[in-house]
Amino acid sequence: MSYVAGQDLGGLRADIGPVPLGSVDSAGVAWRLQELQGWDSPEVRTDMRQREADHGAWSSPVYLGERPITAAGVIEAADRASLEDAMERLRSAVALTDTLLVVYESTPKQSTVRRSGKLVMTYLTDRLASYSLMVTAPDPRRYSTVLQSDETMLPITTGGLVPPVTPPVTIVSTSVSGVIDAPNEGTFETRPLFLIDGPVDSPRILAQMPDGTVRSLVYSQSLGVGEQLVIDTDAHSVILNGDVSRRRFLSTPTGWPVIPAGGLVSIQFTAAAYNSGAKLTARWRSAWM
Repeated sequence: MSYVAGQDLGGLRADIGPVPLGSVDSAGVAWRLQELQGWDSPEVRTDMRQREADHGAWSSPVYLGERPITAAGVIEAADRASLEDAMERLRSAVALTDTLLVVYESTPKQSTVRRSGKLVMTYLTDRLASYSLMVTAPDPRRYSTVLQSDETMLPITTGGLVPPVTPPVTIVSTSVSGVIDAPNEGTFETRPLFLIDGPVDSPRILAQMPDGTVRSLVYSQSLGVGEQLVIDTDAHSVILNGDVSRRRFLSTPTGWPVIPAGGLVSIQFTAAAYNSGAKLTARWRSAWM
């Protein structure tokens, strides 16, 4: 049977790196995806301590663990050479380093995975081969394929009325709020990435949570012209200019900010003094359990 590049084969669809499982690739190879396990739920870490002289047990907090994922199906090619080439491409795609896995549900979602088990491929004919692969996502979240991003300068209002005034009066002013609204449309909390561009003196990020509480990130140093500070709220890292750790200069007195499931967080950018060149960029993805 001949196929057209990009043709949907029906049923499950997922991309592992550049290999389109569940559809036809640019070489005309059909990648049938018949099984996808582990995408429904990650592992769970918990502990139960038996109650002494009583029924039941005391439960500890429950945390999500890693997410092992297995995929299996059939490769169909036009001839033996095309089949062998497809198998080699799958071996390369299921990498030992970070690889993007995208699953096409009604809302497409993605995870970063690495090979965690033997890749099994078996010839069925000179044009057909079955495959089974296992990868693991260290981060259990399933993220939106859409990266959301917004930026703001430090808050300021310029223009407006300067007394004395004589009617009729025309009010002209320019405002920069210094606030970014970050929504999470998913079912699990997500953790934003912040980029601060200098020049700025002692920048602060204040995240107002849906319950009204505020979580703050306070950087005690200054950034010069052309310098950039990257704050990763998931890795809890603070990197200056791409390679220098500045974690010791960042305080988190109320905890690291997250964007709760189905919630919206208002992120305010402030500093010790106003500078027109200072900028905050926030990046985040909606996340699902």
